[in-house]
Amino acid sequence: MPPRRLKLPLILAVALLSACTIVQSAPAPSAPAIHRDAHGRIERSGAARAAFKREHPCPATHLLTGPCPGYIIDHVNALKRGGPDSPANMQWQTVDEAKAKDRVE
Repeated sequence: MPPRRLKLPLILAVALLSACTIVQSAPAPSAPAIHRDAHGRIERSGAARAAFKREHPCPATHLLTGPCPGYIIDHVNALKRGGPDSPANMQWQTVDEAKAKDRVE
């Protein structure tokens, strides 16, 4: 007599499958879209820049408006590295410091 094969009853198979929980991973959060201008550069918010100037007077002139000779507004965390274009991520930086930083970034 040939060896008898054991078959798992259908009810037991269904019970096992329903007891197993299939875990789907949540989709990975996508990086915020980086908006670029017609020249391919990252667009910057003029409103954020103006808000920064209202909160932080120019180190050279101590004025809240107008040019700031010898200084630029720099992003602490670079936009291309995911830093936000907001006043909290901005700082005054001398032109020489900016040139040195740009060589590294």
